[in-house]
Amino acid sequence: MRLAGLVIALCLVAGALAVTLRVDLGVLGPSAGPGSSIAIVAGSPLLNRPAPDFTLSDLDGEPVSLSDYRGRPVLLNFWASWCEPCKIEFPLFEAARQQHAADGLEILGIVHDDSPQAAAAFVEEEGSQWPALLDADDAVWTAYAGLALPTTFFIDREGIVRAISFGPPLSGTLDDQLAKIL
Repeated sequence: MRLAGLVIALCLVAGALAVTLRVDLGVLGPSAGPGSSIAIVAGSPLLNRPAPDFTLSDLDGEPVSLSDYRGRPVLLNFWASWCEPCKIEFPLFEAARQQHAADGLEILGIVHDDSPQAAAAFVEEEGSQWPALLDADDAVWTAYAGLALPTTFFIDREGIVRAISFGPPLSGTLDDQLAKIL
């Protein structure tokens, strides 16, 4: 009986991870396509709560704290240079940054599971205009209950997490998520 319960629990976790990680098998339906994301609307302990503060070094070794951005909406994105979905979302984030500059939108990228050298090369290649922060000991990844790359947290001007999504945004969902914090 106990073994059956364990097997069921493992199947549920595996199923949730398959969807969460957007395994490109078309499980999100024909309109989703490869690399699509799903938004977490419930169940995260961070949703509608204060975003955990942190101080990390950027690629130049300068300290950057989330609290420095209080009063401005923040798109906080965990990424890695080897992550294909991360490569898809970078141009989308840059377009959003430009479109919402007058609204004060800030983007902070946190490098996860990647070397500083690979991250720096990726940032240069992409022409990223926002800080890339190094989470060498995974403390911030852990504080944000990271599960998959890319993961994006939408933090409002008061520092409250208003939306979370895994994977590059589906068409239109980035604007929907940004509307919650602008």
